[in-house]
Amino acid sequence: MKKPLTDTDHEHYMREALKEALKAASKGEIPIGAVIVSGGTIIARAHNLNETLNDPTAHAEMQAITMATDRYGGKYLTDCSIYVTVEPCPMCAAALAWAQIGNIVYGASDPKRGYSLFSPSLLHPRTNVISGILAEECGRTVSDFFKTLR
Repeated sequence: MKKPLTDTDHEHYMREALKEALKAASKGEIPIGAVIVSGGTIIARAHNLNETLNDPTAHAEMQAITMATDRYGGKYLTDCSIYVTVEPCPMCAAALAWAQIGNIVYGASDPKRGYSLFSPSLLHPRTNVISGILAEECGRTVSDFFKTLR
């Protein structure tokens, strides 16, 4: 029987996602990071690469899905959890649904473009969602980035 993840586990993996967000910021990308975990092991690490790749779909979640499915050896991530610093957008939520991700854990809500504003039903029906893990720190990472641009 699998041991359920604790708040300490969630915070640990979210801190790993925050490290990815800081990598994005150092490249001039919007600082959003993601990690995908399977069986207590991080199998994918990613951050936004929209500017670097000149690709509007190069969100952290999309990059992480590609890495994880390659490493996992299949297109379904039912036994995996994604930790992302900001609530996924509708595009990423739909991609996570197609991947049948087991859990989505995010830090800060996205009041302008988060998937929950548009359609919570974008997710796979068996996907569990946990929000608000290190929300203040995750949100501050993004807001501080935009303050430097203004």
